[in-house]
Amino acid sequence: MSTHDDERNAPGPAAPDMITVEALGSLSKALETAERARGHLYGFHQLTGTADFELDRAVRLLREAGHHAWADRVETEILGRDVVPGHWTYQIVDAYNETYYEPFRQLERTAVAALSGGQEHRFEARLKRERRPPGHPDQAPAAGADA
Repeated sequence: MSTHDDERNAPGPAAPDMITVEALGSLSKALETAERARGHLYGFHQLTGTADFELDRAVRLLREAGHHAWADRVETEILGRDVVPGHWTYQIVDAYNETYYEPFRQLERTAVAALSGGQEHRFEARLKRERRPPGHPDQAPAAGADA
């Protein structure tokens, strides 16, 4: 038996009740959704930046084609423009991270530590136990306190 097996079989904190497990699962799912939203914000930030840098090329080509008035309009009306009043995309990402994402992430971690002994994904571990075919040769036992 390895040290890891000893640790897995050692008594740990009492498992939380099923309603708590479901509540923590829901809290984690909500955080995962916020993670996805955050990823979309980074995509928005990168795509908007890419579009803004492509405007440099458009301005150059408009000037080469003799369309100086149009090049001037693109340069003065769109290039480097705030995406919302007073904000570039990085400021929106930073504000989301500081005012929503980081507090949400910290609360979720604190709740898991306090209510589940720090064991993450108890809800998913329960689903794995319940849904996997018994004795299937390609299935490894569920890991974690609720395995």
